[in-house]
This record gives sequence, structure tokens and C-alpha cells, in this order.
Amino acid sequence: MNSASPEPATRFMRQAQRFFVSSALLAVPVLAWQAAAPPPASTTQSTAPAPPNSLAERSDFDMVTKRIDDVLWFTRLSDVADLDKIEYTSSPPAHAANPKAPGAVNPLIIHAYTFIPKNLDRTKKQPLITFAHQGVHANFDTSDLHVMRELLEQGYSVIACDYRGSTGYGLGFFQQIDYGGREIDDVFNSSGWMLERYPFLDSHRVGMVGWSHGGFITLMNIMEHPSTYAVAYAGVPVSDLVARMGYEPEAYRQLYSAPYHIGKSVRDDIEEYRRRSPVNHVKDLQTPLLIHANTNDEDVNYLEVEHLIQALKAEGKKFEYKVYENAPGGHYFNRTDTKLARESRAEVYRFLAGYLHPDHPVK
Repeated sequence: MNSASPEPATRFMRQAQRFFVSSALLAVPVLAWQAAAPPPASTTQSTAPAPPNSLAERSDFDMVTKRIDDVLWFTRLSDVADLDKIEYTSSPPAHAANPKAPGAVNPLIIHAYTFIPKNLDRTKKQPLITFAHQGVHANFDTSDLHVMRELLEQGYSVIACDYRGSTGYGLGFFQQIDYGGREIDDVFNSSGWMLERYPFLDSHRVGMVGWSHGGFITLMNIMEHPSTYAVAYAGVPVSDLVARMGYEPEAYRQLYSAPYHIGKSVRDDIEEYRRRSPVNHVKDLQTPLLIHANTNDEDVNYLEVEHLIQALKAEGKKFEYKVYENAPGGHYFNRTDTKLARESRAEVYRFLAGYLHPDHPVK
């Protein structure tokens, strides 16, 4: 076996085994409130645990569910891939309460999942996919497992990091969020880590894939690092933060104006939101790009992607796109298990394969 390849008993599996029992036990009382039957009418006070309310409580809950989900990755994909969960360093925190405090400006430690197809021919160069998970304050979880399996079966190695602000690593990491800022560095550095660690991966055949906020990160990455990626796919991508803040509710806008994040509303600093929006960086696009959108998207309104498409055309950029008309599933339309979703993902895979040339491309 190549000395650089993960052993079956990886650090990821050891961590999963160590945490599984304790995590499952911890989850029982926390989850009990969800399944508890209504108390009898004569009961004056419920003894069921209350759902997590504070940010700290939710962060603790997320850490438990994250550890359980990590076990699912290994148990459900170990038949087709060697998996590991690794750590690497990225850019320092974007905000430090006291920059002179010990360690305040140390590079941030990022967690990432690595997947390498079993029986991959490592005697020749192979392509790599960098995957950016969706969601503001979310994480890479097994809702994307079917996509990972499809990529692995084509012969792609994959790295997917939980960039700063992701859930499952405690309140401190949650509050490291830097949307459209240093989270872009975290994902970019994951590609570099993978190429350095596994010499059979081809630095000229690196693709990037993401949906929603992951699509946003994909766009920002290829525009900030145009020579790194051979091809990219952005599905239903957040594209215009100024427009987005105009149609999202106040609770959503507060995620961005939080003191540990941008710290100002779009009204108070429009240019900062523009700086963090892909639509304002289209002049830098050099990477072959495919965009998918859906007109009935209930999360990323089509107007955002429409702005992006118009801006790319105005710059004379070469790219491909497809707008689905009221596709069932809305924002999630081509990540489900429907016939339309599978056909749409096949379009994505054929586009990627034209530049990355995996061993078993989708026909």
C-alpha cells in the first residue's frame, strides 16, 4: 500500500469509536424533549428537558450530533472509499478580541474529511474534487452522502472541510465565521493540503463543487484563485449579498451584523457586502464554470443567480448555465433522489469529466 494512503483503521475511525458511545448517551436526554409524549392533563410541571435555546446550548448539541454523524460517514461509505478526518491550519481569525493575547493570531485549525476511492490506480495521476458544504453555520454531513458516493464511483478523490463558522466544533469555532472572507481561505487551503499529502493527485486536475452557500464559496474560490481549479460547478449559489439582505427576514440579516461577524448591517456598510459578493468579482473568472438555478428556489431567490448570469455575460465571460423552471424540490431540487435530480447531477458530472477525466466518467 502507498505509504501516503489512509490505513483502514484511520484516525477518523478511532475518533468515531471513542466518541460514539459517549455521544449517543449524551444525546438521549437532549433528544428526549423531541420524542416525549404530552404530559397528562393533571400535570402542572413538565419534567422533560427543554430544547436547547441559547447559542451555547445549541453549540453543545451540535457537537454531539456531529460526532454521531461522523460515524455514519464511515459505516455507510467504507465499502467504496478510504476515509479519514484530518486537521490542518488556515488563516488566523478574522476578528480577535485582544490581538496581543497569547495565540490570538495563530492560524486557525480546520477539520476536513478526505475520501479516496478504493482500488484507485495510484500509479498514475488522478483528479481531485474540493467540496464546499452548504449552509450558514452548518457543516459537512451525511445529507451529501449520495453525492459523495457518486463522485467516488467515478474515480474522484474528495476533500470537504468544515470551514470556520461551521457547527459541531463548539461556540468558539462557530463565532469564527467570516462569510465571504477567510472561510474562502479555509477551503482553498484544503485543496493544497490534499495535493501535498497525496502525490498521486494531479494539481492540474482539481475541480470544485458546491451548492447554495457552498456554491457561493465555489464562486469566490475560483475568482480569487483562478489558476488553481480546472473546472467548477455552482448549484443554486448565493451570488449577491446586497440583494439577499433585501429579501431575507431580520433574523437572517442578524447573522451577518452580529458583532463576531461583519458587525454591520448592509444599510450601514453596503460596500463591505458588495466586496463579499461573487457578482462583484466576475471580471476575475477564468475557470470553466457550470451554474444551475431554479426559478422556484425558496432559499436563494432566482434574482441573485440572474444578477450573476447577467454580470458574467456583460464581462464577456465564457461559462455554462441552466435555469430549471419550477423544478420540484425548490432549493434542493437536484440533490434529491428523483429522476430529474439524478439527470441534473449527471449533467454536472459530464461537465466536470470534460476537464478532470476520471477513470469512470458518467456517460
